[in-house]
Amino acid sequence: MTSDQARAHIEQRFGAAPGGEGPAIAMAVPLEQWLDLARFAREGLGCHYFSFSTAVDGKEQGLEVVARVENLDAGFSLTMKTHLPAGETSCPSLVPVYRGADWMERECYDMFGIRFAGHPDLRRILLPQDWEGHPLLKSYAVDTPHPPYR
Repeated sequence: MTSDQARAHIEQRFGAAPGGEGPAIAMAVPLEQWLDLARFAREGLGCHYFSFSTAVDGKEQGLEVVARVENLDAGFSLTMKTHLPAGETSCPSLVPVYRGADWMERECYDMFGIRFAGHPDLRRILLPQDWEGHPLLKSYAVDTPHPPYR
């Protein structure tokens, strides 16, 4: 499958043309279709390699969850995005589809406070369990006093 064929399959399945150029495909979906897109990427497009997952804090616009998966045989990647409305901090976990999402979702929880529904072990991974707040949120006060890091 080529990246052009993958684009056509995505457009047919989700009713919207993906973005990106060449072998780098980008697709934004509503939160309700997040897991559907991940499953389709794995089963329909052959994207078996989970590259990364992260989040972006758009402050007033809310949080955006971003994940990239790749079809290494065909040589294309799919960057998947979903938007969490302002005040929403829950997103379906990709761990049931991609085991490699495990620790990266824990990092997003730790740094941004996103709760991944269905995650098998959602707890802090970088900061101590008693740390208050999520340091990569724009609302996090940088002058917040913290106990000494162990």
